[in-house]
Formats: sequence, C-alpha cells, structure tokens
Amino acid sequence: MNIPDPVETFRQEARELLDQLEAGLLDLEQDPSNADLVNSTFRALHTIKGSGAMFGFVAVAEFVHEFETTFDRIRKGQSRADTALIRVALDAKDHIHLLIESPHAEIGAGEKILASLHAIMEGSAPAEAAATPEPPASGAERKWRLEFYLPPDALLHGTNPLLLLEELAQIGPVSVTALTGRIPALDVLDPEIPHIGWRVDIEADDPAAAIDDVFLFLRDTMELTLAPLEDSVSIPHEPPAEPAESPRSARPSTPRRPDNDRSDTVERTAATSLRVPAERLDELMDRVGELVIAQARLSQIAGLSSDGALKTVAEELERLSSGLRDTTMGIRMVPIGTLFNRFRRLVHDLAGELGKPMEFITSGEDTELDKTMIERLADPLVHLIRNAVDHGLESADKRLAKGKPAKGKVQLSAVYSGAEVAISISDDGAGLDAARIRAKAEENGLITPDTKLTDQELYQLIFAPGFSTAGTVTSLSGRGVGMDVVKRTIDGLRGTIDLATVPGVGTTATLRLPLTLAIIDGMLVRVGNGRYTIPLAAVEECVELPEGIDAQGSGRNFLDIRGTLVPYLRLREVFDTGTPAEPHQKVVIVSSGEGRVGLVVDQIIGNNQTVTKQLSKLHSNLKSFSGATILGDGTVALILDTAHLVASGQAYVDRNIGGRAA
Repeated sequence: MNIPDPVETFRQEARELLDQLEAGLLDLEQDPSNADLVNSTFRALHTIKGSGAMFGFVAVAEFVHEFETTFDRIRKGQSRADTALIRVALDAKDHIHLLIESPHAEIGAGEKILASLHAIMEGSAPAEAAATPEPPASGAERKWRLEFYLPPDALLHGTNPLLLLEELAQIGPVSVTALTGRIPALDVLDPEIPHIGWRVDIEADDPAAAIDDVFLFLRDTMELTLAPLEDSVSIPHEPPAEPAESPRSARPSTPRRPDNDRSDTVERTAATSLRVPAERLDELMDRVGELVIAQARLSQIAGLSSDGALKTVAEELERLSSGLRDTTMGIRMVPIGTLFNRFRRLVHDLAGELGKPMEFITSGEDTELDKTMIERLADPLVHLIRNAVDHGLESADKRLAKGKPAKGKVQLSAVYSGAEVAISISDDGAGLDAARIRAKAEENGLITPDTKLTDQELYQLIFAPGFSTAGTVTSLSGRGVGMDVVKRTIDGLRGTIDLATVPGVGTTATLRLPLTLAIIDGMLVRVGNGRYTIPLAAVEECVELPEGIDAQGSGRNFLDIRGTLVPYLRLREVFDTGTPAEPHQKVVIVSSGEGRVGLVVDQIIGNNQTVTKQLSKLHSNLKSFSGATILGDGTVALILDTAHLVASGQAYVDRNIGGRAA
C-alpha cells in the first residue's frame, strides 16, 4: 500500500492556495475596496503560514508571517491595495512558491521583497489612519467569555488545544477553565475525540477578529460562542455549528446529537472530496477501455447465439459498461476555468512589460474538457495570448489616435459546439495584415506570387515554421517559433484552428477540440471491404443517396438537404477502395463548427462504444483518420477525422460555388 508523503501533500495544497492567492491579488487590483477579497487573501496567507509551520517549512512560515502582518493593515483600512502594492505582493507570492518547492533557496530576495512591501505600505497609509489614537489601555477594555468545543476529528488532524489556548492568551489577559461535562464513561470513551471543552475569559476591547484568526482552520465544524462577560445575552461567533452548552447563549437550545453522530457527519463531509493521482485515473480509463472492447466481443457472440440467458447477460454487461464509461469520463472532466486562471498573471505581467494597459476578460469557465486536453492546451494558449498582446494590441497612443479606448481588451472564452469545445482568443487590436503576411510568405518561399489563396488559407500561413512578420526580435517575439508549435499541438489533439480578423477592429483565433480523446460513441459504417467509425456526436442525420445520381460519378457534388446545399464526398474515391460501387448507398451528414459535409458510404452497420487508439508515427500523415479502434471480432476500424473531412468539403464549396445540386 502506498502511503502518501505528507510533505508532498502540503506542497499540493500549497500550490492550490497560492493559485487562490494570486487570483485574489489580481481581483483586488481591480476592486481595492472589496472587503471579501481582502479577507479571502488574508485567509490564504494564514493557512499557508499555519500549514508550513506544521510541516517544518520554517522559512515559509516566517516569510508569510511578515507578509501577513503587513497585509493585515489593508484589512484594518490603514493602507490601500494599489497597483504598486499588488505588483510587490505578486513577487512575494512567487517567492513563497520558490521556498515551498526549493526549501534551501536563497532568502535574500525575500528580504528585499518584504522591504519593498513595507515601504509601499508605509507610504500609502491614509493620513487619518496615522492620526488615529491608539486603543485605550487594558483598564478600559471589556471582559469577554469564550466557550468552545473542537470538532470530533480535530485531534486526528493534528490540532493541539494547548497551542490554541496559548494563541488566545496573546489577545489579552485570560482565565481558562476546562469543561468536563461531556466526558463519557470510560468503557465508551474514544481517546481520539476531544471531549473536553474550554471556557476562556478574555480582557480585550473586541477580540472577535483575533479569535477568527486563531480558529481559522476549525471554525466551520466546531462549537463556539462569544459573549460580553457582564451581559446576560451572548453574541454567537461566526459561524457556530451548534450552540455550546452555556447559560449565556441567546440562541434557542436544541438537543445535542451524540458525539458518534457528529463524527459520522464530519467523516461524510470529509469524504465528499478525494485527491487521486492522475496516473490512477489514466490506468482506470485504460481498464474501462479494455472492458468496453471485451463487452463488444461478448455482444457479438450473443448476437450469433440462440441462448436467451447469454443475450440477457450481454445486454446487462453493455448497460453496466456504458454507465462505468460515463462515470469514469466524468471523473476525468475538468472545468477549463482551472486553465484560464493561469493566464491572468501572464496578461498582468505583459501589460507592465510592454507598457500597454489592457483588460483581460474570461467567460465559459465552467466548460469541461478531458484533463489530458487541459494539460496539453496550456502552452498553445500562452503563445496565442502573448501573440495577441504583443502583435495585436496597439500602444495606448496609437489606440487613442484611432479613436479607441487607451486600454486594450483581450478575451478568452470557451463554449460547447456540438461534439467539440470552441476556445476563442480575441483582441480589439489592429487585426491581421493580409498583404504583409503574403509578402512574408513569398519572401520565405512558402508560396509563389501567382498562388491563389482564400483569406483563411492565407492566415493559416502564420502557423508555418519560422514564419514571423515582426520587424525586430524581442524577448516576446520575432523568431518565428511558437505558432508552429501551437499548430502541431492542436493537430495532435485532433483539433483545428480558425482565424478571423477585421482590419482595425481585432482578431479572433478559435480552437475547436473534441471533448475527450479516450472513449466515444461511434457509428460503424462499411466502405468497400473496410469498416470505419464516425464519431456519433458529429453525425447530424443519415439519408439515401438520391436515385439518378451516377454511383460511379467522380469528384465532389452537392445534395439539397431541405433547401440547403451540402457538399458530399464519396469515401470510396477518397480511400481508393478499388471495389465496384454498390446500389442504395447512404450519405452520413456530419458537422464540425459551422461547416457540414455528407460522407457517402456503402452500409451503415450500427452504433458502438469506440475506444480510441492513437495511430503510430508512421501513419501520422493520414489526415482523414484521427485514430483506430478494436471491434468486437478483434479487427481494427479506423476512426474518421470529421473536422478534416468537413474542411475538405468546405474548401470545395469555396472553389466551386456554382456546383450542381442533386
């Protein structure tokens, strides 16, 4: 049994907290007066500090403590989160990440960051805050009574009640009393559950915020009340799980559940989320794929048998494997917002580096993609966003001269589009210069002066290796590397890239990607002696090839589908089967994005679950196929790349608008 490394677990959780911290800082820059953002950012720092100290990351705890102390002034309204402060705070977040990933890293940079942070905070302190008199001495402070019971799993998670009491003692003079009324009989006592409660009388002006910090990790599941000691009505401390058994509680008393019931509730809550290594999900997906293949084999055998019991078992197994497939796929699906959030910092830093004020907008963060797709999309999107900022957006002066707002706009969005997800990167910059692209392509020998290209074909040239229209080489662009990598990566994901531009208005790059690469529903068809699978999500409808059309006809033609001309491809000719045409051919209408094409096949065999197997490198140049699958009889069927076939049909439309209708 593999026991998780607690230090690595801390690192994983710290990465998530640092992502939250970065997002909070970037949001705070846009809305400095948002108290919720200030508090959530402070809580992230407090959690990192506490966890770091617990797991031996002393340098992390000490650095974050200074960062947290300085940032606490924003919470108290003594300083303002301006752009300069956010920039240094982001550097501090990067340094925390470095200390966590490399505990022996040089700490000198951290001291400089904290010095800059202190200087900015001191310089931004409001005059009225500086003139505010100090709180009255302890003689004028009030006395408060705090009563609390820790959650049943607190000891198991490493919580030490004595350390909590020591932190409370730092708020002001305290008097501590143990509450032993809940200790059960010895024969039923569970030593792992904290049965003892605590009554703490504190002398302080208003300790609520400080108590919040002490119980930051526990307050959602513990019992806690806070009341002025001289009053008869208690003030429930946010957010008590249940009223404590105190005569001063103003909340209606309710029967307290037994401790074992509370423990069960906490365990169920903790079990709602589970961290699983990605490798285990990949292995699970492989096993499900093999199960689907075995189930297809059993279904085929059952179909040839007259044994009713065998047919029943085959149908039940098909139902179960289909459900298991859907569940496993659901586990692998990840909201694309987890990827989008990474680019906010990128755009923020690029704006400062290039001196271009800009607004970064995201939408469709809830759109889900397979985790493998998410991982492989990061680099292509980085290149496209950098390209939009560097090449697309003009400087503030040029934008104002053109009547545009000084602040540019970059938008990243994702939407479902049939069997695909469309991810768009848009800017409101100058747009693509077709003449300049063509001149550069001719200079590089990619095309000749007399080559005729559509606008889309011309724009696609920017994805050629070494292609760049930049006049000078900078740290961001000019070497012609990056866009060809984008193209190769998207092709490897069986996706496409479309470019649309309006001179002076902006450019939009749209990536169209399949929802998953693992298991899909497919339609099995026969063309000649070969069998092929068409992704079922791309299929719109199936029709008969109309009589009167020469089955031996060559080339591409059009069908009239309810008043709309749809080009169709004879797969017999595309695949060069060499077999005679059969009567009563079928046309499968498939779509990709806004395009549609009909695929002429000899027979539609039926639907099946298709386990995608990647083609070898020797077959990577077969653009009509996106992979292969193993059928129930053990033979192989190639999976058609509908996006490529639709693009082929659309290219024919662009060149032959006058084609004849059938």
